[in-house]
Order: sequence, then structure tokens, then C-alpha cells
Amino acid sequence: MHALPAEVIRVALEDAPDAMLIVDTAGAIRFANRSVEALFGFPLHELVGRRVEALIPERFRTAHAAYREQFGESRQPRAMGGRRLDLFGLRADGSEFPAEISLKPVYCEPEWLTVAAVRDVTNRSKAERELREAREEAERANLAKSRFLATASHDLRQPLQALALLNGTLRRVVEDHPVVTEALAQQEQVIASMSQLLNGLLDISKLESGAIKPDPSDFVVSTLFEELRREFAGLADSKGLSLKVSSCDDAVHSDRSLVGQILRNLVSNAIRYTREGWVALRCTHEAPSSVRIEVLDSGVGIPTDQLRYIYDEFFQVGGPHGRAREGYGLGLSIVQRLVTLLGLKLDVQSEVGRGSLFALTLPASRSAVTPAARIEAQPRAQGAAPAACILLVDDDAGVLDATRMLLKSAGYDVAAVASAAEALDYARHHPRVDLLLTDYHLGDGETGIQAIAAVREAVGRPLKAVLITGDTSSVMQTLSPDPLLRIASKPINAEELLDLLRMLLAAD
Repeated sequence: MHALPAEVIRVALEDAPDAMLIVDTAGAIRFANRSVEALFGFPLHELVGRRVEALIPERFRTAHAAYREQFGESRQPRAMGGRRLDLFGLRADGSEFPAEISLKPVYCEPEWLTVAAVRDVTNRSKAERELREAREEAERANLAKSRFLATASHDLRQPLQALALLNGTLRRVVEDHPVVTEALAQQEQVIASMSQLLNGLLDISKLESGAIKPDPSDFVVSTLFEELRREFAGLADSKGLSLKVSSCDDAVHSDRSLVGQILRNLVSNAIRYTREGWVALRCTHEAPSSVRIEVLDSGVGIPTDQLRYIYDEFFQVGGPHGRAREGYGLGLSIVQRLVTLLGLKLDVQSEVGRGSLFALTLPASRSAVTPAARIEAQPRAQGAAPAACILLVDDDAGVLDATRMLLKSAGYDVAAVASAAEALDYARHHPRVDLLLTDYHLGDGETGIQAIAAVREAVGRPLKAVLITGDTSSVMQTLSPDPLLRIASKPINAEELLDLLRMLLAAD
């Protein structure tokens, strides 16, 4: 292959779209094409012979001269500017522009020369800056959403919590008045519906904002099944349904809390749409690397032409026509978002009049996991509650008063305070406290966890405690195991709260 004539090479460089310079080892410009004149604004006859640093802002010249000498010694092609290093060119009118430069050493007897291609990257730098600013703004917006949702989860649940507890108090003191009793029963249903809708909307908002982050770990399915059995047995029994929960000693790897939320929505839905018969929870194996958890029911079933819509917000099978509204159609929408977030697989099969099957496939754990000890539910205590002393902490005056009234109506001695500091002061003067009941979010950035730790230290013993919270963030999942602590989610109704206190006080 013949070498190209020097004239051809010179013309190619002269007409190149990029600014092309040839510089000698002393830094003098030996050649500049027309694109250099267009980019820098210097006439070509003024550039040839000048040092290349004349095309660089003064603040970069010393560093550039040292860099040029190093390049002359290494004689390796390289790029300068752009993403690797901030470099600017200097125009004849004194203006600057961000530049990207590619260098190539060339031996031209008797010396080494450097061919430099210079490109104005103003538009790209602007686009990158705008992209970076947009990303930072999106991150700030997501952080603001997370803060808003955390506040909303707490503040919106507070009045519902107060209503639920006041309702429970009234139901306990007016049992002999049938009209009032019926009104309070209907009020309780309304509060439950409001809570269900609020929880669903907040869950969807958190998922869409990215506020919920998975925290995968290995866990045994049987412990989660046992929680679901205890949680839904009463509801199924109240509808005359049989709740069948199979044993499952398999261990899986995923976020235990979010998987639990998926299954709770599926079991709740199955019970809601099953008028007679049964609801079942079981696990099967399709492959050694996975575990398939199934929720089955003998319910109304889903028409084939409606299966595609079941994950839409507010969609209900068959619509609400001609019957009381059952739920709000948010459960499966939340399920789908959680399944996507966790990267799991959810299958559904259904037949009208014969029931439905929802199957969640999870990755099997690769390590051995020991099941947690089974916690047996304690029977509800009969008769009046013991006169135990309960220290109550809540910074919301409405919730504090409602809870105090409920506990007093149940026969407890109650000391109600509004902060961790007041709780600590009370405990120092009255160390015979039997149980601490506290909200999670207290004023001035304090938490119920801090209040529990402080009061336990003050009384000098591992005091039993109940933490009530509307916070569904991952913070609650990272709390250290504590056999003397129970956590309840807002809004909790009066009887559930009283049952929880009875069981904890009765426990050894």
C-alpha cells in the first residue's frame, strides 16, 4: 500500500470539521487549520509560531505546560477535557468555552510533533449540567415526598386513632342502651372503612414516590403463615368461613415485611369475596430454587374478561352495583406494585362461582434458617382488668385523652404525659409503673423508642412496653428484637389495644 502524498494529508487536515493543531515539543504551533480560526477567532497567520498556551485561559496555562511536557515524554494518545477534566479554550475576544481535546504523537524526522483535535462541547456540557440539575431536583422532590408521606401517615392517622379509641370507650360504658350501641357499631364500621381507604392511598403514594425500599433477608415461611393465621382467623370465623393454613418450613429470600403485606392483601381479599366455604394458604414447589405461596378461596370468582383489570385502582369484580361496597379496590393494586418492587412473580387463576387462586413465587433461601419460636395467642381475660399502672405517652392531646379515657374505663391506673422528658420525670418519682404505652413519633424529634429506653433506665428494670405507630417505613423493620415490646399499627381499635395490653401484662 502506497503512502498518501503530503499534499493530500495537508488538505484533509485543512478541511477537517474539528479544529486541528500541530504543536512541537516546545509548545509552538506549527500548523492550524481553518476550523481553528473559526473556533478561536485568531487569524491563522497570528497563530503559527505562537505557544499553544495562547489558546488557553491564563489560570490553566502553568498546569497545561507541565501536562504537555509529560505527554511529550510518554508519547501515548490520550484525551483531555470533556468528562475526564474541565478544560476551556480562550477565544480572541476573551470569551471562553468548554473544550474536549484529543492528542496524538507523530514522529516527523527529526522531531516528535503532537496533533491536537479541539472540539467545543458547550452544548454537551450544557445538556449534562441540565441533566445533573434535573436529577438533583428529582432527588429533592422524592425526598420531599418521602417526608410528606411520613408526616401524612402519622398526622392523618391521629384523628382516626382518637375516634377509634373514643368509640371503644363509649361502647364499654353504654352497653345497656340498644340505640346508642347500634349507632356506635355503625360508627365503628365507618372508622374501619376510613382507615382502610387511608392506608391504601398512603401505601400507593409511598410506592409511587419510591419511599419504600426493599430490605431482603432469609426467613422461614411458617412464621409468616402463623402470623396470618392469628390475624385472620377471627375475621374468617365471623363470616362462617374455614381458614386453612398449611405448614410450610421452607425458607425464602425477600423482604419479609413487604411479602407479608402482599399476602395480607390477598388473604383479606379472599375472605371479603368468599360468602361461604373456605380460604386456604399453602406453599408448593415448582423448582428447587423457588417457593410458591398460594392463596385460594371458594369465593365468587373473577370473570375471564375482568382479569386484566383486577390490578387497577378502585376496580372491583362485578362492580358495586346492587350490593354494599366491599372495600375500595386498592388491595390488588398495592399487591401488583409490591410484586414489581420485589421482582417477584404473581399468577392468578379464577372461575366464576368456584373461587380464585393467587400464587406468589419467591426465591428460595440458599442458607439454613431456623424458624422462630411459635407464639401462642393468649385467651382474652374475663372480667375487670387488673389495676395495673400504665404510663401513657403521646404528644397529640386528642389521642392522649382518648387513650387515657379508654384505659381508665377498662380499670387501669393511668398516668398520661405528652413527652419523653415528662415520662422520664414521672418514672423517677413513680418507679412502680407496670407498662409503658407510647406513640412512636413524639415532639421535638423524639421517638417512643427513646422514651422506652429512658424510662426503663429510670425504673431500673426491663419494663414491658407497647409502641403504637403510623410509620410504615423501613425504620420499623430495623428495630432490635425485644420480647417485652409489642408494636401496633395505627389506627388500632379499642378492643385490639386492650387485648394486646392484657396479653403483655399476663406474659411471664
